[in-house]
Amino acid sequence: MQVIYNPKSDLLYLRLDSRKQKVRNERVTDDIVLDIGENDRIVGIEILDASKHVNLEGLLPVRFKVSRTMA
Repeated sequence: MQVIYNPKSDLLYLRLDSRKQKVRNERVTDDIVLDIGENDRIVGIEILDASKHVNLEGLLPVRFKVSRTMA
């Protein structure tokens, strides 16, 4: 997953699938647009006026932990 934030435009983009593919845009609300890819899967989420909708201080920088255990 890739998280991109542009402070000038206050746009947050969450890229869930990095494969190159054709996507269509579906506006969910005035400020949220989904990128829908192959098999109707969400491959990206665009959030306009992100600072109004997301706690950016809690999100950025992104921290994650990878579990090494196998289920």
